Amino acid sequence: MNAYRSKSLSFPWPPLLYSLAVISALYLYRDYPLPLPFAWAFLAWCIGAALTTFAVTLNVWAVKTLMERKTTVLTQRCSRHLVTTGPFRFTRNPTYLGYTLLTAGLGLLIGNLWFVTMAAVAAALMTLLVIRCEEMHLLSRFGCEFEFYCKHTRRWL
Repeated sequence: MNAYRSKSLSFPWPPLLYSLAVISALYLYRDYPLPLPFAWAFLAWCIGAALTTFAVTLNVWAVKTLMERKTTVLTQRCSRHLVTTGPFRFTRNPTYLGYTLLTAGLGLLIGNLWFVTMAAVAAALMTLLVIRCEEMHLLSRFGCEFEFYCKHTRRWL
């Protein structure tokens, strides 16, 4: 039996990676401040508020869609169905996109640009450590249907 067929991951990487991104951004800011120029602070706060709102909405929509299709939200469990509706029509990883936008949005809200940098680092690590394994899992479970979905839906945006 294919090792990817039963589940995609054995460790819950997503919460760990984004938590480490936030902690790293806070420590980096303490030792190497990277503040926003005052003239841009209000605009950055508005963009951060919009990103944060969008990210939370996207994550709630993605989880709701997964639950409606009666498949797992957790990466350590086997997917029961290939979900291609809801936010999954636009991106194959709406929850991870939401986490990334939330991290960047929070950084803009509090004026810490390290959050934006760490959001990009977390997204890159998610692609390497999580998304590729999840895609192998979905490919082994759903075959051609998943390949067709990948050809028509982007991984991130």
